Amino acid sequence: MKTQYYTATSVDGYLADEDDSLEWLFQFGEVEEIEGVSDDHARFVDQVGALAMGSTTYEWLIEHEALLENPEEWPYDVPAWVFSTRELPAVAGADIRFVQGDVAPVYADMVKAANGGNVWLVGGGDLAGQFHDVGLLDEIVLSVAPVTLASGAPLLPRRITDPPLKLVDVEKQGDAFAVLTYEVQTVR
Repeated sequence: MKTQYYTATSVDGYLADEDDSLEWLFQFGEVEEIEGVSDDHARFVDQVGALAMGSTTYEWLIEHEALLENPEEWPYDVPAWVFSTRELPAVAGADIRFVQGDVAPVYADMVKAANGGNVWLVGGGDLAGQFHDVGLLDEIVLSVAPVTLASGAPLLPRRITDPPLKLVDVEKQGDAFAVLTYEVQTVR
């Protein structure tokens, strides 16, 4: 079981542009259509037993997929924790647990619900950073897209230098993406 932050990023380290948009990423197509990416993404998701996301990611999903009107389009079939300080609308029929505060007290419930599967930190960068801060992040998997954004939502707004991340895999996917997998070196 691993806790993994798996996301797409620009070369200069942004998840979304200054308007919280992912249009820069969609020029490459939906993940299921991108050559070399779709199979790896499917394998990754098959190993996920629970996931967590912040409110901005959740709200983007609701809007982008029109999930309140089309709840059957909720993309996950595992329990999801949404970290937010605000009250957010629930997607009908989805196993979503709204929580706030520190990630550490919620983590045991996530691991139990994952039932041996991995815990996926969908986004954003600050939430992944909170897991790192308390030693609960095992791996960072980055699909690096060949664009720069110059500003926006940072990949991981944390300073991680000692110990540094350990590069464990590099893979070229299609003509556009490089996938970098880093092991997080922490003492639990």
